[in-house]
Amino acid sequence: MATESMFAWLGRRIKSQDTGSVMLVAPLAAFELLFFVVPFLILVRMSLNESAQAGPYESGLTLDAYRSVLDSGLYHDLVFFSFKLGVIATTIAVLLALFYSYAAYRATGFRKSLLLFSIILPLLTTLVVKTYAWRPLLAPNGVLNDVLMGIGLTSSPIQFAPGMFGTVVGQVYIVFPYAVLAIYSVLSTMDWDTVEAARDLGASRPRSFLEVVVPEALPGIAVATVVSFAWSVGAYAAPSQLGSGQQTTFAMEIENLMLTAFDWPAGAAFSLLMLGGMLVVSLAIMRLFTGSIGGVQDV
Repeated sequence: MATESMFAWLGRRIKSQDTGSVMLVAPLAAFELLFFVVPFLILVRMSLNESAQAGPYESGLTLDAYRSVLDSGLYHDLVFFSFKLGVIATTIAVLLALFYSYAAYRATGFRKSLLLFSIILPLLTTLVVKTYAWRPLLAPNGVLNDVLMGIGLTSSPIQFAPGMFGTVVGQVYIVFPYAVLAIYSVLSTMDWDTVEAARDLGASRPRSFLEVVVPEALPGIAVATVVSFAWSVGAYAAPSQLGSGQQTTFAMEIENLMLTAFDWPAGAAFSLLMLGGMLVVSLAIMRLFTGSIGGVQDV
């Protein structure tokens, strides 16, 4: 299953008349076909329709929507900002997640349970609600500014949100739990005796961390990077709740094309182009980690 698609595996099992395996996987295959493959094909067909003046689209077969997206300077700026946000949020989230995962791995008893529960708890809250909760903390008249002015670090409020700072904080907060779980799942299988051996041979704590722990965690770091980057590039909740007009991502523009401008072909074309771009970058990231260590391709 790690080296072939689910549908290829299912087809091979059908040919070999492995009825038990087919019956187990068939519901999942039907779910993916109905809710992922079919909507994707509908989106492809929608992107090839003609834009209409008095409705979402007119039936046709044209590449005009793709041309309008590729020729638009505004869309180029949105793509650039989306990828910039993805790089910044991913870098911060993965670095923080690496140290948090290591702390959870080394902790025992109640402390380990508390660290793991603290990272799972945000996942139980609605995305928009937990993102919106940052607004009273980061607003000019919010808690953070009150604290900074109270201890004398600043004499006037700082515009944390709406703005780039608030957008990055909100997006890191969204992807951080997933990055931690991806890295921790790998670290939890690491043999601590390897680190002890490195220290017995004279390696300092920082050196043993960088040369033993980090290489062991690379498969988890690869997954955390791909997940965080893909989610951050396509961010909607954080920039819409904590950003200003300058922090507009392609996902927000697609919503505008679909629900306000009613230009469904352009919105579908923009979605597919960004999906292709994110897929290429994600494969490049995995290839980078695959070139560094063996086995990441099986994650």
